Amino acid sequence: MTDTHTSGTPGTSGTPAASETRDARELRLVVLDMAGTTVADGGLVERAFAAAAAELGVEPGSADHADKLAYVRATMGESKISVFRHLFGAEDLAQKANAAFERAYGELVDGGLVAEIPGAREAIEEIQADGRTVVLTTGFARVTQDAILDALGWRDLVPLTLCPADAGGRGRPYPDMVLTALLRTRAADAVHQVAVVGDTSYDALSGVRAGAGLVAGVLTGAHTEPELRAAGATQVLPSVAALPALLRGER
Repeated sequence: MTDTHTSGTPGTSGTPAASETRDARELRLVVLDMAGTTVADGGLVERAFAAAAAELGVEPGSADHADKLAYVRATMGESKISVFRHLFGAEDLAQKANAAFERAYGELVDGGLVAEIPGAREAIEEIQADGRTVVLTTGFARVTQDAILDALGWRDLVPLTLCPADAGGRGRPYPDMVLTALLRTRAADAVHQVAVVGDTSYDALSGVRAGAGLVAGVLTGAHTEPELRAAGATQVLPSVAALPALLRGER
């Protein structure tokens, strides 16, 4: 089934309004995005898209290429297969584009072009040392997520990592990965004990739709503070490095 979504930055129209942030100290499960939130990829998404577009005959420099690239930028954080379904329509073309994208992105990762957001690993370790469970999520396919984890030496950093396929195939802005994290880890008794943190409007909207007790944005990735707040983020941080203090109720 083809995922449905709107182009551009999503709002919260038609979805429940984000509830007031609960006492952060009640939060037991923290669902963290990867690229742009805990991982810096230096624009590799756009470079990998260029490779995928070329494979499908989209001419660089054309109006079609510019329009498609603008959509890719606007939908950072969304499941990549959903993006390609929108851009290319037919399922076989979407799958071909997605495979080319993942292959190109993986090659760039293998070339050493990813790094952690400064302080990300330390923040994750701090959060876990405080007794909370951390799950890392992505809109990429599993093979790409694993390549990033391997490049950073993060395979054993957290107990669970999730991609859209692990949650039935629906990525952000759907709540499925957040809810799958809750069900798989059993780290919390209710959704209000879950925190969702990411750099895009789609991260925030997935947290709102899941009913998370804390939906926070970070300013190290694709979207601005107004965009994050419009999608339901109740907190916006300069980076994930500030998250442990927030969860301890120190800010």
